[in-house]
Parts: sequence; structure tokens; C-alpha cells
Amino acid sequence: MTTDSDELLKKHSNLIHSEGVKVESHTQREQGEWVLQTLMIEGYDVPFKYRRNKKFKSLAGQKVNLTYYPREQTIAGFKVETMQVVRVRRY
Repeated sequence: MTTDSDELLKKHSNLIHSEGVKVESHTQREQGEWVLQTLMIEGYDVPFKYRRNKKFKSLAGQKVNLTYYPREQTIAGFKVETMQVVRVRRY
């Protein structure tokens, strides 16, 4: 039996899937019509970002399954590694 994440991983070679990771912090900021969600995950030094059209219940302290792409952003002239989240599911 294959899951949705298995199918996504087959189609997109750069995609990464992590299960049961703990969210240390979850911030939500309005960005135009969208709400930018930023997660900090235990054991990782990079932010995991995604957008939603409305605010979401805080995931701080929760365990989640994440599907994401590694990404590099330039902020104030510096290159910063971030993770672009494709899918978040509570564990």
C-alpha cells in the first residue's frame, strides 16, 4: 500500500519526507492575502516555511509529518537555507 507522500516522493526527486518531528515554535505572519507560517523543528537549524490563506491552530509542541524541499533564499544580501513545506500533517 502506497501513501500520498510515497507518490509525491516518486514524482519529485528533490522532495524530502520526515515523520514524527517535534515543532519547537510556530509563528504566523500576514503577508498580503496569505498567512506565512514558519516552523522551527527540534534538531534542525533552518526554518520550515509555508503559506496558507488563513491562520492555523498553533503546532508548537506537536509532532508532525513534513514533506518539503530544501531551498536557498537571499535576505539582506546573505544566502540563507530554508525548507519550503509542501505538506504538514499532525502525527
